[in-house]
Amino acid sequence: MALYIGLDAGTTTLSTVVLDAESGLLLARRTVIHTASATTPGEKASGRAELDLNGLRSLMVKVLADVTSQIASRASEIGGIGVTGQMHGVAFLQPDAPPVRPAITWEDRRADERLPGSHETYLERFISLAGGPEAFARTGCLPATGYLGPTLFWLRHHDRLPPPPARVCFIPDAVVSFLTGLPPCTDPTDGGSSGIFDIVARAWDWPLIARLGLPEEIFPAVREPGERAGSLLAAIAAQTGLPPETPVFVALGDNQASFLGSVHEPVQALSLTVGTGSQVSALVGKFQRLPGLDTRYFPGGRYLLVGAGLFGGRSYAYLRDFFRQVGATFFGGRGDEELYDEMTRLAAQVSPGCEGLRCTPTFTGTRLDPALRASFTGLAPRNFTPGHLTRALLEGMAEGFHQFHEQMQPLAGPRTHLVGSGNGLRRNRLLAEMVGQRFGLPLYFPALEEEAATGAALTAAVGAGEVAGWDAAAALLRYQVS
Repeated sequence: MALYIGLDAGTTTLSTVVLDAESGLLLARRTVIHTASATTPGEKASGRAELDLNGLRSLMVKVLADVTSQIASRASEIGGIGVTGQMHGVAFLQPDAPPVRPAITWEDRRADERLPGSHETYLERFISLAGGPEAFARTGCLPATGYLGPTLFWLRHHDRLPPPPARVCFIPDAVVSFLTGLPPCTDPTDGGSSGIFDIVARAWDWPLIARLGLPEEIFPAVREPGERAGSLLAAIAAQTGLPPETPVFVALGDNQASFLGSVHEPVQALSLTVGTGSQVSALVGKFQRLPGLDTRYFPGGRYLLVGAGLFGGRSYAYLRDFFRQVGATFFGGRGDEELYDEMTRLAAQVSPGCEGLRCTPTFTGTRLDPALRASFTGLAPRNFTPGHLTRALLEGMAEGFHQFHEQMQPLAGPRTHLVGSGNGLRRNRLLAEMVGQRFGLPLYFPALEEEAATGAALTAAVGAGEVAGWDAAAALLRYQVS
């Protein structure tokens, strides 16, 4: 059997793996920190979040070359490339793949701005023009700031939509276009993260798009996960050492890729991914909706119930940055100290419950209430310490994950175990311990790290026909042995 590459264009890193489709083992992996941000500190403070797509393309070539060099003697056995990456945001390409302007990522807040002379935000006007919340019954989610649909709506109001023949797509779709040189296409796993895609019909919701005044001609074609998108460009093959004409497959969303690349028993498990944000996911057999949860398309005609939290590794980083600021302001610190291990050590010394201190870690709101903010309650002299603050934040995160689980139980039913993924959980075993205790379920970690990239590689293997379907892909996975 062939080897397959999985490429994950995440929010903070770019990762790639080489998967042996026969053994289910990773033969190579490479991760680099994103250096492709197109947002200045001032723009970031005002809620902007943009990505330099030319910089992303250069990083992509570098990590592909690096991971191919690790299997140099077997590079000719590469049978395909699968792609995943951050969902919700929007990229802008010419039909032959060059970027039109920087991408706008899911962290962007411009749709929360108020329209001139109005108390209404662009997101609120977007929902109103669409026909109210009920207009999104088949999109699987209520739109939120940072989603492709509301971002395009903001751009239209500011006359900044790219003129034809430019196309919009998702950031993972742009990566596929960079690899193939072909016009962008998307799939229902990414399309469903836009707020304007019908995940039941697996198509753009054209009547909804018309009500919002968005031009149809800018949207990409829709394909199914596992379909071949094209072949690797000769120039990239030469730069990376990959075989010419290597098949490249349609990209899929990182939430679905992480589930696919980590969960061995999909109908029995509950998946918890903690990266910059967080997702609690349960696989169900048909399209169903519950208030406060997303329903997302999953390869093979099934769906994920998803509790998507804006709290995750980013929330922990906010507290770290506060401690850094205290150190720099009062004690001459540099302001760039790596404090996570010490924070976790101090938190582990605090008893559960933090002597009455509680934290709600919604620093940037929730999908349903973007204006909601974080809080610490129950502060007293005895618990006003770095260890108590840290533990309270971690306990608040675990509680938030569990609330998503409680919301989805009426449709998902009981699950036998948790599967954890993402560096925010893998690298913080104190948080993992808290999660297992709060859910009352055993928590397992996949034996293969880089779950999203692994899911992308499995998608390529299924698309090439060497793995006989999505359940067979899950059967290749194993959990870590304690």
